[in-house]
This record gives sequence, structure tokens and C-alpha cells, in this order.
Amino acid sequence: MWKTLQPVAPVLLTVVLMESALGVMSPLIGFRLASGGASTFVVGAAASAYFLGFLLGTLTCQRMIRRVGHIRAFGVFAVTASNAAILFTVLHEPMFWILLRGCAGYALAGAFVVIESWMTDKAAEENRGRVFAMYTTASWAASGVSPLLLNFDAPGGILLFVLVTIGLSAAMIPLAVTKVGNPDIDEHQHLPLSRLFRASPTGVVCAFGSGMMNAGLYGLMPAFIKDHGYGEKELSLLYSITTVAALVTQYPIGHVSDHYGRRPIIIAIMLVSTAMSLLLYALPGISFTWMVVLFFILTAFESPLYALGVGQTTDYVEKSEFVAASSGLLFAWGLGSCFGPTIAGTVMHGFGPQGLLLFAAGCFLAVALFTTYRALKRRAKTPEEQSDYVAVPLTQGTYGAPELDPRGEYKPHPPSPAPQAGYVE
Repeated sequence: MWKTLQPVAPVLLTVVLMESALGVMSPLIGFRLASGGASTFVVGAAASAYFLGFLLGTLTCQRMIRRVGHIRAFGVFAVTASNAAILFTVLHEPMFWILLRGCAGYALAGAFVVIESWMTDKAAEENRGRVFAMYTTASWAASGVSPLLLNFDAPGGILLFVLVTIGLSAAMIPLAVTKVGNPDIDEHQHLPLSRLFRASPTGVVCAFGSGMMNAGLYGLMPAFIKDHGYGEKELSLLYSITTVAALVTQYPIGHVSDHYGRRPIIIAIMLVSTAMSLLLYALPGISFTWMVVLFFILTAFESPLYALGVGQTTDYVEKSEFVAASSGLLFAWGLGSCFGPTIAGTVMHGFGPQGLLLFAAGCFLAVALFTTYRALKRRAKTPEEQSDYVAVPLTQGTYGAPELDPRGEYKPHPPSPAPQAGYVE
């Protein structure tokens, strides 16, 4: 275990610091905008700007990383993101906040590309499953606990933004002092969505729908909580508890899907999520305790959708194409995340705060209906023909590292130039 952990320990610490900062920044910005009188459309646009910047960053930041090296590039990205965070305290116009969210998303995308490239380079065939598990555990734990930091100060103050800035800046330290050299990673490739859709329409729709649902729900949850008369304490609890809910059900639902097929489970969890959304919509005056219970059930069932979509797609592509296919699904997820918050904000603007639940119910039901249609069109693979389910957390900042997924074909990386440069492998 120590041999596995040692090369990636600085990166895991960096992941914890960055996810902790993001776990505070995302709900804080939404809550501040809602508290300042911004419309739900503006709150949604700010969340969409983050994911749009993140998506563009994953597509274009490779050039800088190759030109200046991973550590220097990471420093540029982390400083840019921390500068954007502190500028929220001096620029108060909503339009500036939307632009800053996009800028932060772009910079953080570059930072996570560095992190995932580093981890992929240091993982070998025999331990990449363990490295992947360490990475997902660190991401999930940090993003689940960090929203509780919202209770450290009133959202109207600057302390929380300072903490976010410190977290993003401190994330540079573990990589800056490590003796492990820069990894040598080829540019990531992804399968075109058109080819992916021909191979697995259900997988692409699940990935796109998961991005719309999760980004819309979490992006507009601050406005939803504010409009129901609650404050940062309730918001932090709801964020943390729903993140825990996503962790609790990943493996049980994945285990069931391995034995009974992907599509029946996708349909079932989407129908349960639809029912919970409509129940929350029909009960606008329920207590906060019951709201948390229903949101817990809702997120517990909808959160495995992306991982199920990846598994469904994996069953219809060659093992050698898994990484490219997974990267294509991540692109579909990113597109959905760009549209979701803006659409959710528009629905809330027309139907009030409960409109968020109508938006969610519509998305869940659409995925369930499409999956049912596909189940009638093509015979499902037997459980023996399927690949194994792997939990994939989609946290505030990162897509995950497809190259570390044990379902894909392992491709050894070229020898690292680190020893020749005097670094330790």
C-alpha cells in the first residue's frame, strides 16, 4: 500500500485541498447571488459558466502543460483560480461573477488535467485500481465534508472567500516541493459523440442527462434554499448529506446492475428519482428535516446514473477504445452541465423555487422513457457479457481519470525523464 501511495500522495493532498475549496465556493456563490437579489436565471448562468469554462479548459489546456511542464502549468492554473476567488470580494456586479466563474472553471480544468495525468503516469497495471480508489475516495470525502465550512462565517462576509483562496493557493505546495518529476503523458483523445451514440445511445443520454441534472440541482440549490427561508447552515447540511447519499448507494446499485442488467436499473432509479422530485414539488411547506430525507433519497438513486451510463457504453466498445469512449462520455456530461443550470434557473424563474423540482423530474422522466425505448429496440447483454460496474464520483471539480479505470486496456507510458533530471521516481 505504501509503495502505491508514495508517488501519488502529494497529488492526493492537492485533490483534498482543491475539492475542499470548491465545496465551499460553489454553494457560496449561488447563495450570495440569491441573497443579493439576483434572479434564478443569473444564478443558473453563473453555474453554467463554471462548467462551460471547465469544458473548454479540458479541451485546450494541454498545450500549456506540454510547453512549460506539469508543475509550472499547475501553478499558473491554481493562482488564476485563487485570484478569481478573491476577486469575488471586490467585484459585486453579477455579470462579473459570471465571468469569474467561467475563468475559475477554465483554470481548475487545467489543474485537474495535471493531477489526473500525474496519477495516471505513476500508476502501473497491477496497482491502478488502488490508485483510482484512492483518488475517488479523496475527492468524495473532501467534497462531502467541505460544505460544512459555510458555517464558519456569514455568507455576506469575506472570510469564506479568503478560505477558498487559501485552499486553492495551498494546493500548489505539495506538488511544488515533491521530488517526483514531471510525467510524460500523451494528449487525451475521445470518441466523437456521433460514434458513441451509434454504439450506445443509452450511455450517451445517461451521461448528458446526468450532467444536466446534477449541475442544475446543485447549481440552483442555494437559490432554492434561500427562497424557502433557510440560511447557510441548512445549505451546508443539504450539500453534505446529499454527497454522502451519493456514496452510500453507488456500490449496492452497481452490484444489482451487474446481476440484472444496466437498463432495468437505470429505468428504476430514474422513476424513483422522478417520484421523489414530484413529492418534494407537491409539499412546498414541509419541514427542513423531511426535505433533507427526501433529497437524500432522490440523490441516492440518481447519482449512479453516470457510472451506469459508462458501464452501458463499455459493454458495446472494444477494451482498447474504453479510455477514448469514457472521455467522450465526459464531454457529453460536460455539455449537459453547461445547459442544466441555465435551464433550471429559467424554469425556477417561471414557476418559482419549486420549479427546480419540476426541472429535475422532467430530466429524470426523459431518461427513463428513452431507456425504455432503447430496451424495446435492442436486446440487452446478459450479466455474463457485461463489464463490471465501477463507481465514478462526479464532484465539484473533476471528471475522474478514465485511464485509471480497471475496465480499460492498460497502456504503459514512455520512460519518465525525471531520473535524468535528478528527480526521484
